[in-house]
Amino acid sequence: MSSLPCNHWVIGDVHGCYQPLQRLLSALPKSDHVVFCGDVINRGPDTPSTMHLVWSLVTAGRATWLRGNHEQALLQTVSEASLTSPSPWLKRLDQLPDVFQGDGWLATHAGFDANGSLNLTIRETFWEHYDGSLGLVVIGHTPRADVERHGQIVMIDTGAVYGGKLSAYCPETEAVVQVEGVQVDTAAPRNRTAPSIQVEPC
Repeated sequence: MSSLPCNHWVIGDVHGCYQPLQRLLSALPKSDHVVFCGDVINRGPDTPSTMHLVWSLVTAGRATWLRGNHEQALLQTVSEASLTSPSPWLKRLDQLPDVFQGDGWLATHAGFDANGSLNLTIRETFWEHYDGSLGLVVIGHTPRADVERHGQIVMIDTGAVYGGKLSAYCPETEAVVQVEGVQVDTAAPRNRTAPSIQVEPC
């Protein structure tokens, strides 16, 4: 007897929001595969617990943790410090993939440049010029008020660390599951305004 294929849930930037992540994971089907879209770490109230939770899911085969610009920055910091104090996270962060490939879709942190090369910090250039050649692309990186679709791009960072929501998006069904992020009085300060684009709500 063959098992039914599982769906995937791509989770936007967690940024150390441990308790919201626990609530979100408890709302998702346990048999489905979770893809963390990068920036699991930094800014939020409990990065260490968040890292350990996500890594435990990865090692159990239940999740994939993609590299974001914050993981890349931490990797560089850990690399520089590792000469005097080796960290187990150096190897873990170094092996994080940049892309997760699904059937007709992929997830990555921010997008691709005009040459099709991965870019962990790109914003408008990707949004405005992506031609759909890679299929549907699910990204985080830029906080939005809600999960939004812009042509063949789905943007799922809904600003959990800034008092928004933590969101999971299923590319197979287009379903969205959300929980409240950190409380506004403990939220991280916003240091940039999210660029505006023409979008369709999901």
